[in-house]
Amino acid sequence: MSVLYPCLIRSRRPLGEVVVRVGVPLVDEYLEFLQGRCRPNTVVAAAYDLRVFFGVVGKEPREVVPADVLGFITAQRTGRLEPGPVQAVVADGEPAGVATSTVARRLSSISGFFGYLQARGDVVVNPVPRGLPTRRERQRPSQGVPLTRRVWRLSRILTPAEVDALTGALRTHRDRAMVAAMVLGGLRRCEVLGLRMGDVRVAERRLFIAEGKGGHQRLVPVSSRFFTELASYLEAERPRATGTDRVFVVLRGPNRGNPLSVRGIDEVLAGARRRAGLAHATCHELRHTCLTRLREAGMALEAVQAQAQAGHDSIESTRIYLHLADDWLASQYRKAAEVIDAQVFAGHPDGSGGSRR
Repeated sequence: MSVLYPCLIRSRRPLGEVVVRVGVPLVDEYLEFLQGRCRPNTVVAAAYDLRVFFGVVGKEPREVVPADVLGFITAQRTGRLEPGPVQAVVADGEPAGVATSTVARRLSSISGFFGYLQARGDVVVNPVPRGLPTRRERQRPSQGVPLTRRVWRLSRILTPAEVDALTGALRTHRDRAMVAAMVLGGLRRCEVLGLRMGDVRVAERRLFIAEGKGGHQRLVPVSSRFFTELASYLEAERPRATGTDRVFVVLRGPNRGNPLSVRGIDEVLAGARRRAGLAHATCHELRHTCLTRLREAGMALEAVQAQAQAGHDSIESTRIYLHLADDWLASQYRKAAEVIDAQVFAGHPDGSGGSRR
């Protein structure tokens, strides 16, 4: 039996596309296949998950059996046999290991990889079990005990006072515009960073999301507070000469004018949280705060779903009836925004907060 030592290798093609490889031929061919049908973040996540898996089992893909997969689950749950650092999760006296959601995601990546090999004829069966058999397997052969136990947790949201404190701790119009896009528009972090100048529709007070989750596009209304901060940022802070049409760019240092990265926006929020004395305030929490407040303010559930565009089937079925009703969505948003504006940013009625760096 050969022993694998996979490693994650990133490079770029001439046109700037990120290429991710693991050093295992069959895995690299699968990642090349994924690049034609998935978002870049999905490809990177799958590459990392597969690197972890083959680093633990130490076998060639054709040699993997269900026992290896079950052993991998145990290794991930207990935190043993992991070649890299492990995120400790201790709850109810359970051993430290990666979160169950992480294990589930990695199993999905592994199953997708072996499904690809099975379709190509490289393996006869997918070694990832669909579940553990039960006594009722004869009556319901497609159902069994899940391989992982999922714990569904409610996302934390910020109170109006916390949003106001966070906004007041931000130092630039750029930062306040980014936060407003998430907490008032419900945008994801990647959607904020992916905004291009042509996506901003000032007259309509809307943003075109060209790179949404799962490749979905949508047109969403956003509070005028966002556009006020955006205008100030574009006028006073954004470098005139840049090599990108991305809206949000680095303002200082050797990367000035380059698109802002995930690490950059996370550092902005971390600094603001520290200055505001907040225990939590992530990009994900800002988005959930927006969607929760919109619903509480009376926005119709269908409109909240369209604003969020989470990519689930139930939301997709709803959007069939909303596609031709953008004006209705905008009116629903405006009504809810009027209620939220009376709470969020209450301490800064002009949209300002903090000194500029």
